[in-house]
Amino acid sequence: MGKELRMPSYAVCVRDDEILLARRAAGDGGKLWTLPGGGTDHGEEPSRTVVREVGEETGYAAEPVALLGIDSVRRGRPRRFASPGDFQGLRIVYEARITGGELRHETGGSTDLAAWHPLSAVPGLPRVELVGIGLDLWRERPPTGRSRLSVPRDPALPPNG
Repeated sequence: MGKELRMPSYAVCVRDDEILLARRAAGDGGKLWTLPGGGTDHGEEPSRTVVREVGEETGYAAEPVALLGIDSVRRGRPRRFASPGDFQGLRIVYEARITGGELRHETGGSTDLAAWHPLSAVPGLPRVELVGIGLDLWRERPPTGRSRLSVPRDPALPPNG
């Protein structure tokens, strides 16, 4: 069984009781809202990853202000022309503040929309579970950096972010 490790960085950007989210353009489960962020390039610092990804997905310049935690997800995943894969994602979650830029949608990338959503509306949004995990880390600031939502997973929400 092939093993794969992915280490993306994500931003929780909250201002005026709204959270900035990006909508995934495709993937299993359809178009779902997620935290802006994505994969770390080899040799890239995770805090720089989150700045780059927020810019690509939302048009905003962002500054990480706190490391909120690391969420680990593991699942089997079919691999093309190979045996099933064993996937693990170590999702690094930062609190970030917007420092400039203008809201715009990504074109030709992994997301197709970016928008601010009232925090009170988040439970009703079609979203990946990472949104809840990120908000839990932001609200609770657990000393271990592990969200109480990390285990067990909500089977109603897709596991990927």
